[in-house]
Amino acid sequence: MPVFEHVSHYPHPREEVFAWHTRPGGFVRLTPPGMATLLAGPTDGIEVGSELRLKISDPVLNGLLGVGLPWLVRHVELVPGERFVDEQVRGPLKSWRHEHLFSDAPGGGTTITDRVTWEPPIPLPGFAIDIITGRLAGMFTFREAQLRDDLALHSRLGAAPAHVVVTGASGLIGTQVCALLTTGGHRVTRLVRSKKPGPGEASWDPASGHIDRAALEGADAVVHLAGASIAGRFTPAHKEAILRSRVDGTTTLVRALASGGMPRTLVQASGIGVYGARRPGDLLTEASAPGTGFLAEVVEAWEASAQPAVDAGVRAAFLRTGIVLSGGGGALLPQLPLFLIGAGGRLTAADAWLSWIGLDDMARAYAHALFTPGLDGPVNAVAPQPVTAGEFARELGRTLRRPALLPTPDFGPKLVLGSEGADQLIDTDQRVSSAKLEASGFVFGQPTLTAALRHALARPGARTEA
Repeated sequence: MPVFEHVSHYPHPREEVFAWHTRPGGFVRLTPPGMATLLAGPTDGIEVGSELRLKISDPVLNGLLGVGLPWLVRHVELVPGERFVDEQVRGPLKSWRHEHLFSDAPGGGTTITDRVTWEPPIPLPGFAIDIITGRLAGMFTFREAQLRDDLALHSRLGAAPAHVVVTGASGLIGTQVCALLTTGGHRVTRLVRSKKPGPGEASWDPASGHIDRAALEGADAVVHLAGASIAGRFTPAHKEAILRSRVDGTTTLVRALASGGMPRTLVQASGIGVYGARRPGDLLTEASAPGTGFLAEVVEAWEASAQPAVDAGVRAAFLRTGIVLSGGGGALLPQLPLFLIGAGGRLTAADAWLSWIGLDDMARAYAHALFTPGLDGPVNAVAPQPVTAGEFARELGRTLRRPALLPTPDFGPKLVLGSEGADQLIDTDQRVSSAKLEASGFVFGQPTLTAALRHALARPGARTEA
């Protein structure tokens, strides 16, 4: 049976590193989005008998087609502080056993040895074994970077356990924010639209202005991520949904936060669309004038709707998000099929600037804003090294080991998004500064595009490029 082993080291005590793995959210943080989706569980953390039900795939098949293979995994061994083991119960392999081994590193810190023993359902040729081994190497490179950067963030912030209420918790960013907070020892309550919320959830309905005030009372902070997706054709109905979902959601929250006994911290999603789709030649900071166009108007109204909470003494930070890179969704995923068949290329003018950020740095930026008291107002949530559209295409091609020679014709995005959607989302030129976020003490895990793409797509070598 093939055996794969990955050894990693962390400058933190073994008790702290092991405790991280026992908390909710650990599996989500350690799994590259698009490679596996958690459907249910873990039923009892890493305790013996705890089970996880998954769908395993790759970013293209899972993200675009929803195709994946079911997998049931059960924890079978646990020695606190030293080891835990999980095994496949049902799934695509004949067998799978993953040993997580923890030891004190020489000179201090912790060494984790991940040992995977697996057997394919049928005999495979050597090249197929090599492909699977490469996928495992990419996954464990991702896990190592993720754990190291998350532990560093929690150590840097030194935040006491807090109760955080989160809207939009099931989205691409919200899923990671909730997992990051819980692995840091914080309690999360998810606001959901269901009239019968489950454990750890509370109900709200932004359209009607309803919110479960009891869920907010006594909480320490709110992360507000809810809002209709901006992807899709900019029809009048879609544009109205984009605007109303953001303004109504913020207004509903703010009415509650402006009253007594409520959280005094609000960290709200926002977007660099506020600067307008095209600002050639400008380095855009939080002090830059708003631009024109639909998304600029939406962001201005979105941020302005939180003003009553600010007037009531709530510290509010608005994270103006750039293009978020993830293998599990967002702007990167639709580009992958064309690149993988060798037909990928830039989507707009070669010299147009793109301001991006990796999904995991985006999640950490929310945690950082939550627990950094002096950070408020608009904050550009972008990586420190924006690139041109031409550079982005070339780097994505290198990461996937594919050419990036064919610019996407103008009619392609217009066909999918309509003229206005393509104008606002694709034909952009925004060079946005991250100076305010960095000055507040934030440290990027993937500050370069090379590192961010390799991390997002779980390609070996991501750490060496950081």
